[in-house]
Amino acid sequence: MATIRKRIWVTGKGERKEGWQLRYVDNQGKEHRKLFAKKGDASAYLTTAAWEIKQGVHTPDSTSITIGEAADLWVKKAKANELERSTIKQYEEHARLHIKPLIGGDKLSKLTMPGVEAFVDALLETRSKAMAAKVLRSLTMMITEAQRRGLVAQNVAKGVKIIRSRREETPAAIPAIEDMRALLKAAEEHMPAFRPLLMTVLFTGLRSSELRGLLKSNVDLRAGEITVTQRADQWGEIGPPKSKAGYRTIPIPPILVTVLREWMIRAPVSSAGLMFPNSEGGVRLHSNMLNREYWPLQILAELSVPTGRKDHEGKAIVRARYDFHSLRHAAASAWIKQRVDIKRLTTWLGHASVQTTIDVYGHLIKDQLGDAAIVAAAQAELLG
Repeated sequence: MATIRKRIWVTGKGERKEGWQLRYVDNQGKEHRKLFAKKGDASAYLTTAAWEIKQGVHTPDSTSITIGEAADLWVKKAKANELERSTIKQYEEHARLHIKPLIGGDKLSKLTMPGVEAFVDALLETRSKAMAAKVLRSLTMMITEAQRRGLVAQNVAKGVKIIRSRREETPAAIPAIEDMRALLKAAEEHMPAFRPLLMTVLFTGLRSSELRGLLKSNVDLRAGEITVTQRADQWGEIGPPKSKAGYRTIPIPPILVTVLREWMIRAPVSSAGLMFPNSEGGVRLHSNMLNREYWPLQILAELSVPTGRKDHEGKAIVRARYDFHSLRHAAASAWIKQRVDIKRLTTWLGHASVQTTIDVYGHLIKDQLGDAAIVAAAQAELLG
């Protein structure tokens, strides 16, 4: 049973106030009261509450947890499910740095789609579209977990989107061939122990985590192929590939077979059987590989760009031109130039779908000979 009636009262300061009070009983038989400025608002709330009560999913505002508390439950669930450490870290950062500061104190039951839209607008004022989109996805997952627990009736974030135009999407930066040759030459002269790893990524497109977790037993020099079965995360912990597509076998050229055969003889002994261990035989850390080898090597190869800053001696400070992922793009670009079919390219790169490969490298996939034949045929059809 529910009622809506007008209520008039006087505040402690003698001010006259009026509103509309809704009284209703939930599916647990507990009575709730809620005050609204307008009768229409009270009626609308009652309509929604009545449907939720019937479905057994109603959460009164008075008993609702906050959005911040829902975020904590979501992160706790991720830990209980033993998600990857990097994934949990990202969830915690989204909650701590973006969700809680803006809406963490609000009641979860009071969050509406317009409220989520306002949250997104606030994010976009100080964050990039890419970051705002990631945080919105996290908020949506967080509400889904709360919904699963019966803490909220619906996921009001599901219908909210951040639209990025094609103009805002920058294609993968493909390193120039002469730059990669300069990098390999510098490695041969200054960092010979780093050169085998560098050549491996340039010829296989393996991710940093896959290279650092690569087993020596998964490098088949006789067959000329490398098989990926595990990876090392940013903290050096070994685990399975992030997805089923990560398990794959990639062919390697004769020159890499020769380089890796020589490397296996002089590589540090690794009790874990790693192909590219650190000097003590353990797992290389991604940060160490960048700071001690990859960044300095680019500077030595004169592959740098100015930062616009100067050091204490007045000398211009430069930074490395390419991030490590660019080497993966270089491998993919080389395969595409050799007219590797899209399905094989997707498999070698370890992408979960062909669409992912097209999204990243579609601008490079051109059949120039085929295009020329089509144009010539069209000319012949039109002009005879």
